[in-house]
Amino acid sequence: MAIRIWHQSFTVLSDLAAYDEALRTHFARVSRPDTVIDMHGMREGTYRTNYPGDDIRHAGMQYLHSLQFMQGAVMAERQGYDAFALSTLPEPGLHDIRTLVSIPVIGYGESAAREAVGDGRRFAALVFIPELAELYRENVRRHGLSCRMVGACDVGFRFTDVLAAFDRPEPLIDRFREAARGLIAKGAEAIVPGEAPLNVLLAMNGVNAVDGVPVIDSLGAWVRAAEAAVLTRRAGEAAAANGYFGAAVDPVRRDEVLAFYGLDPH
Repeated sequence: MAIRIWHQSFTVLSDLAAYDEALRTHFARVSRPDTVIDMHGMREGTYRTNYPGDDIRHAGMQYLHSLQFMQGAVMAERQGYDAFALSTLPEPGLHDIRTLVSIPVIGYGESAAREAVGDGRRFAALVFIPELAELYRENVRRHGLSCRMVGACDVGFRFTDVLAAFDRPEPLIDRFREAARGLIAKGAEAIVPGEAPLNVLLAMNGVNAVDGVPVIDSLGAWVRAAEAAVLTRRAGEAAAANGYFGAAVDPVRRDEVLAFYGLDPH
């Protein structure tokens, strides 16, 4: 039985043709043959330009934009998707969304961190939106993995550099390797390559290690996590969530509140 995953980006994918195409190719490479990944981005006009970082580096703006993720998750459930996957390092509203829908909700940053700590490794992350280093450290703490994290820091180049590198990747890959070596020197035994555009650029160019230290394919990690969560749920083995941060919301009341705030996904 096929697995249907709703992929949700924090970018407006229609503004980023090269990135959009690279994602499609990569997803086809890392997913099961019977997995269908339908790509969704933010609404056209969400940002002033094709760069989301001016907004999402601020906590309040990120929260406001995360409302599109909440709508998307409800739409995914209503349309019969098996999982909703946040394909962005900040994971906006991840824990909140999990209380709104009954399907598995998978986080990109969480999946990367859990794969990075395999075999007891210590890991670190590199980001091209500097403010996200602080956010990712906090997210990793919430995921219960901060004891395995060496750190998260600025990679030294920006979003526009990554987009340009889809045509000429070698110079930027060299800069990534140099930044990774700084974290390896501090004890990192795996590197999370930060935001998804950098991740897919490295993956499509075969960069899976620096000096023998694994570079985590975060996108591949969340695809595998989503597939595993769906299969676990189908087998009836998924654990019920409870407590303030986990208990499921009554879907009827959820829809009433969404409609009240003008957020009904219909």
